[in-house]
Amino acid sequence: MLEDSPLRRDLHWLAAQLKHGLSMIETEIAQRHGMSLWAYTVLVEVAGGPSRSQLALAAAVPVDKTKLVAILDELEAAGLDGRRPDPRDRRARLVDPTDAGRAALDAATREIRSVEDSLLADLDADRRADFVRTLQHVVTTRLAQAAGTATGPETSC
Repeated sequence: MLEDSPLRRDLHWLAAQLKHGLSMIETEIAQRHGMSLWAYTVLVEVAGGPSRSQLALAAAVPVDKTKLVAILDELEAAGLDGRRPDPRDRRARLVDPTDAGRAALDAATREIRSVEDSLLADLDADRRADFVRTLQHVVTTRLAQAAGTATGPETSC
């Protein structure tokens, strides 16, 4: 039986399959709403808090600063975000979502949550919350400790 295969008990293989499958599905969803998956990821951060500088966003996502500029350019060209000078530091640029950006983000997020709900449909609410908390803990704490880093792994879309 396939479930008995040692490979299907390997955490890396399981996580890679989940990431690959979600990435394909979410890429298609993001593209339907006028953005790449990386742009969606950045827009989630941009819309999730107060105006922040590009440098602060690079630390939050995390993504290489040069890649972030290209992603912000993509979002701006699509009319989904805007950049303006920081009144406290004219060298820095603050990033804000546009109304169109918020609408596209909300629509894409609803679709992504629907896919996640479908994937986790066999779990009751408590088990689902435990599953997500466990993944958050493993990724944000335990993985960084196991790798010997303070910041954890860089995410990839």
